Amino acid sequence: MTFLKRFWPRERAEPLTACTALDIGTEFAKALVFDIDPDGRGTVRGVGRKRQGLAHMQSGTVADIAAVVDNCAVALQEAEEMAGFRPTQVVIGIAGELVKGFTTTHTQERKKPDLPITDAEVQKLIDTVQVEALTEARRAITWETGLPNVDVRLVHAAVTTVAIDGYPLTNPIGFQGRNVTIGIFNAFAPLVHLGALQSVAAQLDLELLDIVAEPYAVARVLGTEQIRQAGALFVDVGGGTTDVALVRHGGIEGTRMFALGGRAFTKSIADHLDLPFPRAESLKVDYARGIAGDQAARVAAVVAGDVEIWAAGVELVMEELAAGDLLPGRIYLCGGGSRLPEVRTALAAEGFWRRLPFARPPEVTVIGPSDIEAVVDATGLLVDQQDVTPMGLAYQAIELQGSEDPLEVALRRVLKAMKV
Repeated sequence: MTFLKRFWPRERAEPLTACTALDIGTEFAKALVFDIDPDGRGTVRGVGRKRQGLAHMQSGTVADIAAVVDNCAVALQEAEEMAGFRPTQVVIGIAGELVKGFTTTHTQERKKPDLPITDAEVQKLIDTVQVEALTEARRAITWETGLPNVDVRLVHAAVTTVAIDGYPLTNPIGFQGRNVTIGIFNAFAPLVHLGALQSVAAQLDLELLDIVAEPYAVARVLGTEQIRQAGALFVDVGGGTTDVALVRHGGIEGTRMFALGGRAFTKSIADHLDLPFPRAESLKVDYARGIAGDQAARVAAVVAGDVEIWAAGVELVMEELAAGDLLPGRIYLCGGGSRLPEVRTALAAEGFWRRLPFARPPEVTVIGPSDIEAVVDATGLLVDQQDVTPMGLAYQAIELQGSEDPLEVALRRVLKAMKV
């Protein structure tokens, strides 16, 4: 297996003042055009959406590049015309079952604890962590695919935690101590998925600023200090996949995705009620809004069975993320599929949480754009929980503009050295 070349944004001579966030979802291609003020606050100036065809996306990944480019072009044009300007750079989200995100934590005992920690020492520690992450990614994707030579690429990486002798820090350089601990979140994806998104950006004539694992983006955009310390689970129910992110011990520990989302619910409604897919989708949306009329009971019966299967998938993912430790007591829901009332009910049910390592019944909350403080919507069009993911991608572009601390600089050096 080849450890991929990391797609790393090139150095910019000037700070980013405007950008586009592109969420290429299974059901919709969504584009946000936003500007960034000097204080690091983003304001959405334009919004565009275009429904994807049934064969254009499969389980959150691009299946037809040309068709997806056309859909994204329509969404982009709508957003750019509304904003009145066209940014040249874009941040794109990536999803799919084989997108793996996890935090690797390593503790190094120093032989001379009285000496201040140097930049070279930190860089060597980061290199050790990334080698461990590579080994873990190879093992996970080889096991899932059954293929020994899948070309895996590092999508993005970020330092999540650092401590000396158990004392948390933001920058360890210059400190003394015996045990240095560092945690780095890495997201990996097969080259076929990553390359498709790079092709989409190129054909749209946009400079690809970054590709971000979508559950990571969702967890970060609502990652207040209170949430980081108390911990939380984020569940994004999209059209083709459900993405789960675990925030625990002050940082993002891992992300997982599985190929079951809103489109599967629609297909079941179409099959059971003998309806065309577009009509079934409209009926599902009406049901979620409480206006399905005479069909409501029949839709509820279909959805209940599907959500039971979906909840079993979430349970398996959460059990894997827990890794034997207690899970935090908050679950935040977003994504178009979370509109269905059965989804929230399933996660709050005693039969669900008692099978998992929760210390108490989790508090399940549906989040929307109004809960996001770092990105402001000036259009008034971001009102639904499905808009949280593109806003999270926009926030990632804003975070890239932050001043680079020595840890991020050292991480960049290691990643560039690992290119093959």
